[in-house]
Amino acid sequence: MFQPKSTEQQLRWLCACYFFFFSILGIMVPYLGVFFDSRGFDAQEIGFLLAILMGTRIIAPNLWAIVADKTGMRSELIKIGAGAAALSYLTFFYDGGLAYLAISLAVYTFFWNAILAQFEVITLETLGDDANRYGTIRSWGSVGYIVLVVSGGFAISHWGPQILPYIGMTLFIGMLISALPLPSNRAVVDRSVKRKPLVFDRALIWFLVSAMLLQMSAGPFYGFFVLYLKQAGYSESAAGIFVALGVVAEIFMFMYAPKLLGRFGVQLLLIVSIGLTAVRWLLLAYGVENIIYLSISQLLHAFTFGLTHAASIQFVHKHFDITRRSQGQALYASLSFGVGGALGTWLCGIIWGDGSGAVSTWIFAAACAFLSMLAVFLIPKEHRPEQLETAR
Repeated sequence: MFQPKSTEQQLRWLCACYFFFFSILGIMVPYLGVFFDSRGFDAQEIGFLLAILMGTRIIAPNLWAIVADKTGMRSELIKIGAGAAALSYLTFFYDGGLAYLAISLAVYTFFWNAILAQFEVITLETLGDDANRYGTIRSWGSVGYIVLVVSGGFAISHWGPQILPYIGMTLFIGMLISALPLPSNRAVVDRSVKRKPLVFDRALIWFLVSAMLLQMSAGPFYGFFVLYLKQAGYSESAAGIFVALGVVAEIFMFMYAPKLLGRFGVQLLLIVSIGLTAVRWLLLAYGVENIIYLSISQLLHAFTFGLTHAASIQFVHKHFDITRRSQGQALYASLSFGVGGALGTWLCGIIWGDGSGAVSTWIFAAACAFLSMLAVFLIPKEHRPEQLETAR
């Protein structure tokens, strides 16, 4: 297998990995709800199934991270995870019932969700002192997301939701092909030095609480946004364009995030970004039929995800030393996107009901975002110079 001979070649393969990983997210998050709806499942069942997708992020990244930090094997675990995810995704083609689809989702999303934390660690360690380029590398994931959101919307409008498994299989194979050339250079693990215990100080605890609440607030967006727009009279292709608008804003934010973080610091930008997220969900609750309000709400995705994610990745990378970085990224992913995403999606499925509670789901989301913002205020300021500010 071809091995990249330079740092730049390795970064290009990492760009491709991000592209396909988030392309899969781009077809799953907006359209899995539509796919399950076409299979005859009700809102609570859809919320349960989508919660599995988020829930595997709780266990998978942490198990992979323990192995990665103890052995130094990172790219190897990415390849194993990508291959197992592609193979197990074949089960999704069978038209089974609720229990079958729940097991299928649990298996292939376990392997898929296990590898993102390793992408993050390898990318930041490859960049080294040039970590401000992280946003540029990670933006390829946003490009993949936007391509699949738009093309997926048109494909489903033309061929119906049953096209989704075929698109997904193509993307899983693409992710595996992109991961195979990553060099198998193991991170150096000095076994003679006793690893420091994982310390949950106040800064880390309130950061994780905030991240979890923020992802809870995104529950209706992950699970029911396209259904919500369809309920308001928009088509799947139009919904895809609105989702894509948010990701375009996210890409631009990734480009400017290093400058903003260097100037203002993580804590202030998290407060502003999460506050704007609460405004975003309220705009969706009361202004979905107004194209201008809907467009503004999607442009705010630059803050909901773009800036908060860039800041959070820097926080985690600086808060953990090299022997704990995989665990740090996994902890962040599992508690925020895993616990927070699963709880938010599941609860929103209950609130949504037969569709009459649609507006209430966005009010619930805004409340979660507000609580997330309050949690950031509780992060001790004395930690900010070392752990909450990006490298200038």
